[in-house]
Amino acid sequence: MKADLKKKIEIPNGVNVELVGSNLKVKGPKGEIERNFLHPKMKVIIEGKLVVLSCDKASKKEKTILGSYTAHLKNIISGVQNPHVYKLKICSGHFPMNVAVAGNELIIKNFFGEVVPRKVDLVKGAEVKVNGNDITVTSPDKEIAGLMAAKIENLCRITKRDIRIFQDGCYITHKSGKSVI
Repeated sequence: MKADLKKKIEIPNGVNVELVGSNLKVKGPKGEIERNFLHPKMKVIIEGKLVVLSCDKASKKEKTILGSYTAHLKNIISGVQNPHVYKLKICSGHFPMNVAVAGNELIIKNFFGEVVPRKVDLVKGAEVKVNGNDITVTSPDKEIAGLMAAKIENLCRITKRDIRIFQDGCYITHKSGKSVI
């Protein structure tokens, strides 16, 4: 049975939300994020200190989309207040790796004794810091922080070797909101 659904999300103090068409722009003390919430049946309305997501006669698919939109909006609001942080650990048992951020790239030298350094471009909006054996990825947008952490972890992916023995690489140890290890 199709029902009318409404989700209300409170806007905390210090956070400014603007709606232009289907673009929602959220500004806070730690950053600014703009997201397009475009769906033919979904409506996004700002009422005072509330953002109201609604759908008339929602089917099962629209219910799931409404839930996803709610989660995205909560992540955006929490991200502009306290940025999302991902932590990675540098593990090098066979060859000492050298990891550094130079300009707009993260460079890993001497991975398994390779002469050519491995490089990954930094995603716009993500801040990457290397401190000893730890890499910290920070961004107000949870998707950008997760994407950058995944790119770094995937850069050191091991193939054609037994991963039980060759455990060198950069591994995610802490995700935003939960601990991996």
